[in-house]
Amino acid sequence: MRLLSRVAERLYWMARYLERAEDTARLLRSYTHLIMDIPAGSEPGWDVLLQTLDAQHSFGEHYRVANETNVLKFLIADHSNASSIAQSIRAARENVRTTRDVLPSEVWEHVNELYLYTEKHAANSVGRRNRHDFFDQLIGRCQMINGLMTSTLCRDHAYRFVKIGHLLERADMTTRVLDAGIGALMNEERNPSTTDPLVWASVLSSLSAMETYRRTVGPMVEGAEAVDFIFRDPTLPRSLRFCLGGIREELVPMRNNRNALRVINRSRRSLSRFDPQAAGRRDMHRFIDRFQANLLALGEEINVAWFLTDQA
Repeated sequence: MRLLSRVAERLYWMARYLERAEDTARLLRSYTHLIMDIPAGSEPGWDVLLQTLDAQHSFGEHYRVANETNVLKFLIADHSNASSIAQSIRAARENVRTTRDVLPSEVWEHVNELYLYTEKHAANSVGRRNRHDFFDQLIGRCQMINGLMTSTLCRDHAYRFVKIGHLLERADMTTRVLDAGIGALMNEERNPSTTDPLVWASVLSSLSAMETYRRTVGPMVEGAEAVDFIFRDPTLPRSLRFCLGGIREELVPMRNNRNALRVINRSRRSLSRFDPQAAGRRDMHRFIDRFQANLLALGEEINVAWFLTDQA
């Protein structure tokens, strides 16, 4: 099947924006639970979320204080923030609207309904009273849309670009969720070691990995084991190893894939060599920075190979 590069690009970004909205909701939901569960005086600040999502500069242009209300408003409902949940859903809808010929009609219907729901409820979901219901609804609807595409799309180039975008964004957001947990623990004075299990449990919960971790690793949540599980478990759908393997699987049958595969293989090698057991928190933070740089390089190679031409 021949697919125009502009169509391939829109499918790819549609998948990325949907995954970004879902994963941001997961992160904010888990972080809210963490703030409520952690002992008073040792809780991390809300600015950790801005650092995690590389949003400090943009936030500072519109808000003066990084308190709970301002940070959550910026990340949930603010359309001036290109990565807010509301803006991500709006962008996903626009990409679906312009690619309706290659997607099942139900995908457009459900994405449009999600957009209308988000526009109506996002601003009212900044407060704790409505926040969790909004997150649950948004996560559930995103999962339904992804499940619909997985079960109805032919395994052609359209499906490949949807899956690549989905998994690349998921890998990026998984590293950001991990970095949020590490950032919350970096200040030992504010976060004594007794709070570590709460933070790592929050990280696992935000990735829907808590039950799987307990079955696979054990009932006690330890930092190094949790990081290794999220990095390298071959069967966890949100692990970095799983995401990279899935992207590589979709890249292999495509033309012009040499440079993208080179970045994928480099990332897989670095992941296999990194030892969370021997690494401190700052080592993990630096590794995540390097890994995210590789993900950015992969995105750029995909852009050059398929979206700047008509050879998708």
